[in-house]
Amino acid sequence: MSDAVQPTAAEVRAAAEAVKTALDRHLAAVERRSGEDDPAVYEAFNELAAAAEAYDELLYDRYDEVTPFEIPGAEDALPPYTGPEEPSAVSVLIRRDYSVVEPPRLMAQAERIEAADYDDGADGEASGTVHGALGLLFGEFEPDEIASRHKEFGLEEGDSTLWVIASDEQADPGEWLEAPFEGADPQRVICRFDVSTVFDDDLDDVDETEDPDEDADDDLEEELDTDPDGDEIEPLDADRR
Repeated sequence: MSDAVQPTAAEVRAAAEAVKTALDRHLAAVERRSGEDDPAVYEAFNELAAAAEAYDELLYDRYDEVTPFEIPGAEDALPPYTGPEEPSAVSVLIRRDYSVVEPPRLMAQAERIEAADYDDGADGEASGTVHGALGLLFGEFEPDEIASRHKEFGLEEGDSTLWVIASDEQADPGEWLEAPFEGADPQRVICRFDVSTVFDDDLDDVDETEDPDEDADDDLEEELDTDPDGDEIEPLDADRR
């Protein structure tokens, strides 16, 4: 960087003072917080993050040094709650991702659903394609049951999230069906629950110390899930829609 655009020592010092001021304001906001999602704390946090980032950049440009601090960006967290204090209705938004890792298993399960649904044994032919089999599967079983038995259906879990969002009043019947997630306002999220493999990175070492006989137990369970002819035993006694 040339001397013409290099920050002065006074500018670096001023940025350091700004960090100190922002730090004091953040602590004061935390001490006076009115609740878990106090907007004042959120605002003070963002101001502190911006001041620290500006100081870090100027420090590096002037002295080729950096700070030891890493402050997560505001986009890593939900904004403060601005919904009603006493919601009269809530919406529960759920997303679960799956990978189709065993199409033959998926379609075999769909064939069994068809066989149970057609009294005369006629084949509905929907089970002959992956998208058709998925339609049969999700039409037959509740989403929570699919989540608990996804391996039986040839699926592999991906990320999932659940948002509970406050509403002023319950929507009219059929009002949001065409665009169910369009009105998801992050500032009305009461709570959320995320499940992702990115949270499991710290558990890798623990997995490596697990019982070496675990794989053998899994193999035994797989054997118990099959009949002598090698066919998967799949009960179809779940509640139907």
